[in-house]
Amino acid sequence: MAELDENASWPTHGTYEYSSHYSSRKEVVEYAAFDGRQAFDHVVIGAGPVGAALAFALARGRAGVRVLVVEKSWDEPDRIVGELMQPAGCHALERLGLGSVFSGIGAVPVHGYHIAYRGKQIFVPYMAGADGARLCGNSFHHGRLVMNLRAACKAQPNIVCLEAAGTELLGDADASGRFTVVRGVRVGPPRAAEEDAAHVDVFPRGTTFVCDGISSQFRRQLNAAPVEMVSHFCGLVLDHDPVESAEFFEGPTGATTHVARPGVGSGNPLPMPHNGNVMLDGVGPVLLYQLSERQTRVLADIPGAQLPSEASGRLRAVLRESLARAVPSSVYPGLHAKLMHSLDSARRIRCIGCKFIPAIANNIDGALWLGDALNVRHPLTGGGMTVGLWDVVLLSEALRDESAVPDARAMRRIKARWQCHRRPRAMVINVLSIALYSLFSAETRELALLREACFRYLAQGGIYAMHPSGFLSGLMPSPLLLVYHFFSTAFVAVYLRVADKSVAYPGDSLLFRVYSALYTLFIAATVILPPVWKELQP
Repeated sequence: MAELDENASWPTHGTYEYSSHYSSRKEVVEYAAFDGRQAFDHVVIGAGPVGAALAFALARGRAGVRVLVVEKSWDEPDRIVGELMQPAGCHALERLGLGSVFSGIGAVPVHGYHIAYRGKQIFVPYMAGADGARLCGNSFHHGRLVMNLRAACKAQPNIVCLEAAGTELLGDADASGRFTVVRGVRVGPPRAAEEDAAHVDVFPRGTTFVCDGISSQFRRQLNAAPVEMVSHFCGLVLDHDPVESAEFFEGPTGATTHVARPGVGSGNPLPMPHNGNVMLDGVGPVLLYQLSERQTRVLADIPGAQLPSEASGRLRAVLRESLARAVPSSVYPGLHAKLMHSLDSARRIRCIGCKFIPAIANNIDGALWLGDALNVRHPLTGGGMTVGLWDVVLLSEALRDESAVPDARAMRRIKARWQCHRRPRAMVINVLSIALYSLFSAETRELALLREACFRYLAQGGIYAMHPSGFLSGLMPSPLLLVYHFFSTAFVAVYLRVADKSVAYPGDSLLFRVYSALYTLFIAATVILPPVWKELQP
């Protein structure tokens, strides 16, 4: 896959050590050829980013451990999210021995966020590391990253890559029908047309790990709470020329010193290439980040649980309005033109529901849920893979000092310690995603005021930008500090309202401004405290 690298100066340029397994299927066992009598120590259901990384971590360097990975299709997946990895997620991959996974897939370094609101722009870079060098993330084609992670699994002789569907968890249940012990999984053919074929029951000696993603069919057996649909992301792809100046890809320094020039025509129309671009003036937030040097993903959010109909033309009308407001032609002529062309030429609009599912305790013996099968946050902040990969890091390190197959008592102890250690980072990323989305998709004057205050707060720079950057990137897993900065932002909103300096919520008498400022403070509390409370539940 090295031919996908388009610039030799990128940090992601190079040869991936498992590249020979990228598209190989010789290591994949088809369901019809699977011998269900084989003995396995662990079963991993799902070979997405989290499942593949977990299987690799369980098997690497442990020749006596046999791992079965069950995945419906080992072909390259095609999704419109999971395309940006925060710096903390990249660090997690390094801890797992997968730091070179971005090599050879055309991944683009990401150095921070360019945010545009009401004609103003700010840049929020990622934090610097212990050595003083600014950290960066990566953006990429989701399927290419998954295939590189799967290639690492295929290269391990003690991992069996099975192309099959996990159809049912097997185990013991209580009187209410809830599992108390999971003993294994029933697998069947990967295609629904073959569902009448005989199924095979697999009972590992150790744990069944459920990593089948955001649409997990097994989540309800752990968490029966209804899923909260927050909004929908609609995806487009822009094709464009590479950036004209090397300043965009000469590492973090070039990216952070570049000043966006949105009115200047260019073959690359992004306000700030090699960064996440967040445009806040649409119907909902509009995100732009590069999939490669020549392609950019556009995600336009449409608030609400119900998506407008595409058949009636309403969906495209809403998208056109949102993109035109977020990226006006008077300010971003090149980008505006490309967005409208992409919208008009798209044969269909690809959409994905944005959900919020808090994690709950993994108290079922014999099984462990990880990644999006365990909990989901709004994809606005791009933190899902970071949470999932740190789940893997913390779990694999907890298992490192145990026997190859810990007994049930030891596994309960490991899970309790793992849940405690994962909570701070997961809470910060999850809560921040919901809180920021509430502000960025503001439908009331109070939320619009909080959004304006958030923009002004970040614009102050220093810790007012660096700490929020640390929360976004997963580098500062401190829930108390997150709450402190959120309410500090709320008090900025109070000041703007009382002093009548707000553009989003101007006017009225002093008495009413004081009343509405205090009400805004109450609204801020209702935004952040409920998700914090949900994340604190055992």
